[in-house]
Amino acid sequence: MRRYETIVIVDPDLNDDARTTLFGRVKEIIPQQQGVLIKEDLWGTKKLAYEIKKKPRGFYARFDYCGMGPAVDEIERFFRIDDGVLKYLTVQLAEEADPEKILAEMAAEETATAEATPASAAAPAEAPAAETAADAPADKPATDAPATESAEAEAPAPETDQAPAEPAATETATETSEKE
Repeated sequence: MRRYETIVIVDPDLNDDARTTLFGRVKEIIPQQQGVLIKEDLWGTKKLAYEIKKKPRGFYARFDYCGMGPAVDEIERFFRIDDGVLKYLTVQLAEEADPEKILAEMAAEETATAEATPASAAAPAEAPAAETAADAPADKPATDAPATESAEAEAPAPETDQAPAEPAATETATETSEKE
């Protein structure tokens, strides 16, 4: 099986029912032609770079699927017949594709994204605890303060008597070369 991606621009004046019917037909064609629909992305209504059939806007949708040539032929034939379709483009993504493996990878990515979302929601909850530790009076040590803050507080202050030698030498060398 090959992996394909079809992007279609539909007339934005179509009502939701007509658009759903059109996309439903595409989702029916793929299994009829021994293909597997991987993903359907509805991008929504966007401004076109140029007018197509006197329409300045279009509703974009992307279909990612695995199948063979007859599936692509049938989908494109359906788009040519339907008046609601302004433009379409089909691109072959991979010569050899395993739909089960692709679906498993996508499920793993969604699981990882779902696990990362609660972790990012917990991070703001920890921020107020750090702020309260920083607002503690100076005579009482902050017990909840992170170790990095205490390490910075204990670090010796840089000596102010001596200026860094390297930047001064570089400045002098630059000034002399400009004068020459």
